[in-house]
Parts: sequence; structure tokens; C-alpha cells
Amino acid sequence: MDDVEVRRLPGDLPQLFDPSRDGDVERTLSVPLPEGDLVWPDPGYPQRRPLLRPAFWLSDEPVRGELWGRLRAEHARSGLWPLLMDESDQPWASGQIAPEPVAEIGDYVPQAFMSEVWSDWSELAADEDLDDLAPFGRHCPGPAAPGVPVDDPDAMADRYARVLAGRGLSLGLVAVDRGADTLTAVGWQGALNHNEWTAPLSAVLRGWEDRFGARVVGLGFNTLELSVAAPPITTRHAVQVAAEHWTFCPDILFQGPGTLAGYAEEIRGKTNWSFWWD
Repeated sequence: MDDVEVRRLPGDLPQLFDPSRDGDVERTLSVPLPEGDLVWPDPGYPQRRPLLRPAFWLSDEPVRGELWGRLRAEHARSGLWPLLMDESDQPWASGQIAPEPVAEIGDYVPQAFMSEVWSDWSELAADEDLDDLAPFGRHCPGPAAPGVPVDDPDAMADRYARVLAGRGLSLGLVAVDRGADTLTAVGWQGALNHNEWTAPLSAVLRGWEDRFGARVVGLGFNTLELSVAAPPITTRHAVQVAAEHWTFCPDILFQGPGTLAGYAEEIRGKTNWSFWWD
């Protein structure tokens, strides 16, 4: 077997890509993969789009975090972003897999999404609820300023992957240009009770990639794990970042300290962000 054959995407992985968009792109992968299978969208899923291609590839068994890092390093050549995927709650192969077109992510503006969530809450909130979101109350503060990097984003992501892999997580591979788009491409439905569509959440993640050096590392049935290379350091900055987190995942307050200020102290200087939707 010659070198070209060794480095060509193995098995059925080329099926993950849209041939009408990038069928002529040469994709290679030199990292050996464990046994796994393609995962297809569920027939009749809510978006009811034609089943043109698989949503992602998933390993049969848990993997080590070092493998995640090696695959992340080859993303530019392979076009495949790695995910550590938690199957403890519900196997992905039998879950709700409802992909949305990745091209639609660009239609959403994170600031508009944040403002809409805040406005909807403000219309229903009682006066006694305003303290939970102090110092902002009914007034959406908008996106926070970028953070100052404390490390290289990819190196930070590789380290966090080694930590997460200790939970016994499987490996997913997704055909996307950037990690933020994986939620939309895999048809993740974990935040369905908060937002019907996943593309707006990927738009928010794109902004966090740019401003905070965030990287999507792990994904569960209703959980999300990010590494963060430029976290907020000051209390003032952390509170505004916390406001973004709340519009992205309102459950953070119920699961934690109960107030935006309390949650801000939890994420100040923290180099990984975890989200869980009820």
C-alpha cells in the first residue's frame, strides 16, 4: 500500500462530506482510528430533511485523550473535528439525531440571539427575579469584550481532552470547518427545551472561539464541554461573560449559585466551561 493510500480518509469517512461543496478537496488522515461506525440522522426527525449523508462517525469503545489531540492537530488536512462523546445517558446511535445545514449558522447574530433570550425572560420576570441577574436586571448587557489568552487555544484543548477522556468517552468525528459547528452538524438536541434550533448556539460558540479561545472538546446527550484559553479574569468581565452563558444555557443558575454574580465567580479565570441543559 503506497503513502497516498495510507493517508487517504479510511473506510466510509468520505461519506461525511458534501460532494457538491467540496468533493474535489483532497483529505488525508495519518492517525489510526479505533473500530467505529457512521451514525445517520433519525428518519422523520423534526427538521425532516432528506437523509443525504451520515451525521458523524462514532467509535465503538472509549478512547484516550491523546488520540483526540492527534486528530485535532490533523483537522486542517482531514476536515474532521474530533469530539469526546458521552454515551452514558443515551447511546448516540439511537438518540435524536437531527442535523441542520451548517451554512445556516452564519444567518444568526450572537448579539441578537442574546438580546432575544433576555427580552423574552424580561417580559415574564417578576420584580423579585431581577436580583438573580444583577447588576443587569431587565437590561441585556450585550456580548463581553475578548479575554486575554493565558495559553495557546489548541494546547489548552488537548490538555482538557486528556482530562475528559478519563470519564470513559467515545470518539466522534464530524465534517466541519470549525469545532463550533459540530453541534449543528451532528444534529445535537441537548438544548431542545431552551431553543428549538441548534444553529444559533453554534453561532454563539463561533464568537466564543474568536473572543475567548474556546474549543469544543466534549458533547453529551444534554451537556457540552469547552476548553477556554482566554477566560475572564476580573470580576467585572466575568459577570458580563456570565450573562452570555445564561442566555446560552439558562440552567446554569439553577444548577449552581443561583445568581449571575455567584456564577461569575465560578468561571473567573477558569480554563474550561461546562454546560448542562435540563
